[in-house]
Amino acid sequence: MQDSGVIRHRGKIESTITNARLVLEIQKEHGSLSNYIWSFVDGKPIINRFKFMGDVPLASEEAKVMAKEMKKKGFKFFGPTIAYAFMQA
Repeated sequence: MQDSGVIRHRGKIESTITNARLVLEIQKEHGSLSNYIWSFVDGKPIINRFKFMGDVPLASEEAKVMAKEMKKKGFKFFGPTIAYAFMQA
């Protein structure tokens, strides 16, 4: 906990463990985490063509829906902005 290079926030550490367990449940239910994530966009990538960095939103409607569903499942520290970034990765 003294190492400044690692996460020391107890809530974030505990949520990482909880979220990992929830991912295992999603894998059992949907076959894979990938299948679950792709279900939010009907299995098709969304191609954005933003001209300027300022045009890029913090989240999409799909990311908002994903974050809401993840929260319902019990995920912590996973909001629309994280969902949107994850979907783009």
